[in-house]
Amino acid sequence: MADNAANTQDMTVVVTGASGRTGSRVAQAARAAGLAVRAASRAHGFDWEDPTTWAGALRGADAAYLMYPSDVGAPAATAGVAALAREAVGLGVRRLVLLSARGEEQALVTEEALKASGADWTVVRAAWFAQNFSEGPLVEELRRGELVFPAGEVREPFVDVRDIADVVVAVLMSGERYAGRTVEVTGSRLLSFREAVAEISEATGRELKYTPVPARVYGEALTGFGVPPEEAEFLVEIFEGLLDGRNAHLTDGVHQVLGRAPRDFGEFVREAAAAGVWKV
Repeated sequence: MADNAANTQDMTVVVTGASGRTGSRVAQAARAAGLAVRAASRAHGFDWEDPTTWAGALRGADAAYLMYPSDVGAPAATAGVAALAREAVGLGVRRLVLLSARGEEQALVTEEALKASGADWTVVRAAWFAQNFSEGPLVEELRRGELVFPAGEVREPFVDVRDIADVVVAVLMSGERYAGRTVEVTGSRLLSFREAVAEISEATGRELKYTPVPARVYGEALTGFGVPPEEAEFLVEIFEGLLDGRNAHLTDGVHQVLGRAPRDFGEFVREAAAAGVWKV
């Protein structure tokens, strides 16, 4: 382990999506661990849709965290991850960690594309983010007092994105220990979306309601809000798969990599409530 620490002391890590939900935390955790971080986002001249911007971000780096911005299971993600991974390997950046989605069948082809690139790869498959309740489109619904979502009463082991970031950085700093491996990360307990909203309601002192709807109905609502029909259809497929109960079990990925338990959902809720995230 001492050798690994010495080898990673001067490591430069490219972080795609560095201003996003997971990328910002990966960048923060990497800097805290003493790694040099190279932010790769549109604000820094990197664009997943423009391959001419990739080499400038990758050249001279030692490793990269790959997070595809729309969905890891989208057809564009498969092609993009495959092409970027090949370019990274060609530039000498062999150590690549991909954020994938636990239980998402559409993501498997993207994972395979990474594996076929010749990289020293690790896939981190994450459960539904706890922070999806505090960042992104669900927040406004909760502020209005009702979350309408196609999750039924299925239970999910919501994972804190800070745990994802800590796992990614630990994997990068562990030498070859996790190369060629897939790590599944979840939270510490199972909660239905109704139970999650109830915990947020209690922490905020506001009456919040959860209303489950069929995925197709939700897709029609998305289209009505201006989401392109093909994107709405893709999201319906994702929700119908991910939220059918297949993920209603815990894994020990966080403990396996970090040697500690995952952060509890209640801790996330209390912190977000104290920060005023769900205030009207």
